[in-house]
Amino acid sequence: METSDVISSLITRARKAQQEISSYTQEQIDLVCLAAGWEVYHDENIAQLAELAVEETGMGNVQDKITKHKNKIFGVLADIRGKPSVGLIESDPIRGIRKYAKPVGVVAALTPVTNPTATPGSNALSILKGRNAVIFAPHPRSKKASALAVSFMRRGLKRIGAPEDLIQIIEEPSVSASIELMKQADLVLATGGAAMVKSAYSSGTPSYGVGPGNAVQIVAEDADIPDAAAKIAASKCFDYATSCSSENSVIIHESVYDDMTAELIAQGGHLCTPQQRRALQNWLWTENVLNPKIIAQSAHVIAEGAGIFVPEGTRFLMVEGTMPPEEDPFAGEKISPVLTVWKQNSFQEAFDLLRRITDTSGKGHSCGIHTFNEQYIDYLGEHMPTSRIVVRQPQAAANGGTFTNGMPSTVTLGCGTWGGNITTENISYRHFLNITWLSEPVENHRPSDEEVFSPLREKAGTV
Repeated sequence: METSDVISSLITRARKAQQEISSYTQEQIDLVCLAAGWEVYHDENIAQLAELAVEETGMGNVQDKITKHKNKIFGVLADIRGKPSVGLIESDPIRGIRKYAKPVGVVAALTPVTNPTATPGSNALSILKGRNAVIFAPHPRSKKASALAVSFMRRGLKRIGAPEDLIQIIEEPSVSASIELMKQADLVLATGGAAMVKSAYSSGTPSYGVGPGNAVQIVAEDADIPDAAAKIAASKCFDYATSCSSENSVIIHESVYDDMTAELIAQGGHLCTPQQRRALQNWLWTENVLNPKIIAQSAHVIAEGAGIFVPEGTRFLMVEGTMPPEEDPFAGEKISPVLTVWKQNSFQEAFDLLRRITDTSGKGHSCGIHTFNEQYIDYLGEHMPTSRIVVRQPQAAANGGTFTNGMPSTVTLGCGTWGGNITTENISYRHFLNITWLSEPVENHRPSDEEVFSPLREKAGTV
């Protein structure tokens, strides 16, 4: 069967399933989300998913993938709980406005090899919340793990009498199949690399994409050093840095540099010597491209491949950054437990370096700071061209939302126009709703010319 015919068949089934739930109430659609979510949340199923994902891709580790499932799936379920997404969802009598939520249709969801099970699990719940259908296009190297996640969720739908074809997957994924799916769907959700996102935006179908990550933390002179080191280490090591939010660089004030690096070493870091740094660089990049053999591998596996010795218990590798950052490959995203440390003598110098690093790689994605200085925090908020800034938090967890911050729970992070995306937001169920605005007449509330132009008159005196 031709690729276009295979995709057309999936689309037809998805539209039929979506039509069957077109009259579902809010209560019914919320039950649909719970039924699908439970299947990729309870322990027995997610253990199978984690084990298969690691076995099939060779990336990350089982226990962290289980933790990721527990946190992400439950986080999305908690976020959508009690939120209106069917029919009348908002009413403003003063403005005479009512808003009605309607489906966006069939969503083509592209998923990455680094996160092949929690991504479809989380995204499916946000998509279903709006009475939509979804067809996943998995990475070829993780098709079995993604398919298992989909099969679990379909089983959940069947148990409550909902149409299983609300959630489908391309069983034999390919570039051509993904391109065809994007053309035939109503909306594209692209979670993955830059090439995938570019393809989504070129498909002719409305798309949400993500920009490349390269998360950087600043550690100011007033930071709680043990706390900062523990959080950065935990974030850097989680699932061997499969997350796009895993810290890649830490910029440390010179007054606490020695203490901070010592704490990072105490957390399982190994600071490479200049000779080890050269060997590691030669192993991490081959012909200026990140070596696929190091992606989401343990520190010991990477060190062994590079031919360098690290102590037992090493959880992540550290190298000192070199100026200019635009010419240092260690300043970029490494998708592995390798952390670059930089020394600066002021907040302003740290900020300038942060800008240079992320302008080169990862612009618009995220950054963080460990400080209690409100001036530093506010300055970042005002001046940093990024979509999210986390304060005194581990970025791998915080960027995508946790129960200890107010960020929406997601696995898909928009990076705004800085990162070539349409939105800076964490992609959530709200992005999968078409909203009809209904307007009724209200009392005339047009302001006078004087009210509008008086500030100009006061300053220029010409109006």
